[in-house]
Amino acid sequence: MNPGVAVVVDEPGSARLADTAPRAPGRGEVLVRVHACGLCGSDRELFAGTRPAEYVRYPVTPGHEWAGVVEAVGDDADPSLAGRKVVGEGFRNCQTCARCRDGDPTLCTAGYDETGFTRPGAMADTLTLPARLLHVLPDDADLHAAALLEPAACGAAAVLAAQVQPGDRVAVVGDGALGLTALQLLAASSPAELLVIGGGTERAAVARELGADSFRTKDEPVDDVAGRMDVVVETAGASASARTSAELLRRGGRLVLTGIPPEGAAGLDPTDLVVRRLDVRTVFGAPPRAWSHAVRAFALGLLRTEPLITHRRPLAEFADAIALVGSGDPAVGKVLLIP
Repeated sequence: MNPGVAVVVDEPGSARLADTAPRAPGRGEVLVRVHACGLCGSDRELFAGTRPAEYVRYPVTPGHEWAGVVEAVGDDADPSLAGRKVVGEGFRNCQTCARCRDGDPTLCTAGYDETGFTRPGAMADTLTLPARLLHVLPDDADLHAAALLEPAACGAAAVLAAQVQPGDRVAVVGDGALGLTALQLLAASSPAELLVIGGGTERAAVARELGADSFRTKDEPVDDVAGRMDVVVETAGASASARTSAELLRRGGRLVLTGIPPEGAAGLDPTDLVVRRLDVRTVFGAPPRAWSHAVRAFALGLLRTEPLITHRRPLAEFADAIALVGSGDPAVGKVLLIP
């Protein structure tokens, strides 16, 4: 196999572009030629050293949001996968513990293990992984757009947990990739009202294009909608976003929390939760059923991710790409690395 290159983060703050030899697929594995890899806040945490120690293993090649084409298939893997466009789940679950057997492999009791954090990721020319983690895409799929199917799968997990019914009044708090993919899946449920609360006005137009009926910023008052929503999906992970989300709900409403807030974030009032009988659910990662939901919606054209991409950079510009992600510039949406 021809040599390739990969981004390697040796330790927090130290990254380099290294020559690598693609690892031939073993039993049950495939070798994927990576076409695009997305960056997110967790990649920035990995580089900065602020990700909890149990959720990263240095040195590591980052990259858990990716799309590519199967180049080689190992023994006992489906040979028809060769040449197919694919995305893949990141969690390397044990498949045998009670949580895995219940269909919740992101809660695997064997311990955390994920592509791009504890295993080599997709910020490289190639990626070798178990074939069981793949989801096959249509032959005409845009692989740059498909690289956003990992955050979309997390959004799908939130939507499935929300159990939205036609005619529900729904709000999404957060206008990042997670929020704007969840928005589209929620819109497909025919809600009576679909509100997005974002960080600023910069993404109002794209939110409306993707299905929002109305948009307001986190700094605008919510008194007129407080206590009205049947379902709120929180994706921002900001200091006050969980509490804001709860304020929007009617009595007996459903709140799905997906964002991971910073230390010291405002908590939910337990008295309020009990008195108003709020149903609070949480999402961490995406189980296979959520991946399947997102991939089907993408294949049908119900989920569009290309409007969320604002920057593309080569692997050699990893440090600049990470700086873009952490810049706070509202003009920066999803940043892709292109091998």
